[in-house]
Amino acid sequence: MEAGLLLQFCNWSTLVVCMVIKFPQIFALLAAKNSRGVSLKSLLLELVGFLVFLRYQMYYSYPLLTYLEYPILIAQDVILLLCIFHYNGGMNLAIPHIVILLGGWYILTLQKWITDLAMNLCTFTSAASKFAQLQYLWEARDSGAVSALTWSMSAYTCATRVVTTLMTSQDLMVLVRFLIMLALNIWVTATILRYRKTTTKDE
Repeated sequence: MEAGLLLQFCNWSTLVVCMVIKFPQIFALLAAKNSRGVSLKSLLLELVGFLVFLRYQMYYSYPLLTYLEYPILIAQDVILLLCIFHYNGGMNLAIPHIVILLGGWYILTLQKWITDLAMNLCTFTSAASKFAQLQYLWEARDSGAVSALTWSMSAYTCATRVVTTLMTSQDLMVLVRFLIMLALNIWVTATILRYRKTTTKDE
């Protein structure tokens, strides 16, 4: 009974957090009126990882509540992507990126081996997205308009997904992915806070 309640709490709290997870970042961009500190490469890699992971979960008919947040995350990332292109003065560049992502989604549905291969590379892709953001922060030494709240919420959802994976599918590939993402999300959050303090002191 307690295990069932824990599973429900993790599933629903993850879903609720993911419904607003990108809002702090979107609002931070809108308030700053620039995308300083936010890595476009990181966002695109994250979107690829989300699309692959969603397709994999759907293909193997995992419980809906264990991946229901991914369509919400993808929609919010697309909004964030449009904001970045808007502030970088290149809205026309958004269309080819979205077309490529939609084409990738279609390719993933063609064959089982494509889905499995993409999932094997998914952890690497998602980790690369975090490292791209870290590299951007290290080079700028300024967290700019990057939202620490968004990244800390991402760490929370990874932690809850570690629990739900252990309690449901016990898929090792999925579990390893969430553990790595948890560690990297914490690292990015700490880096954002570090450079925010540095900027405040310099001012």
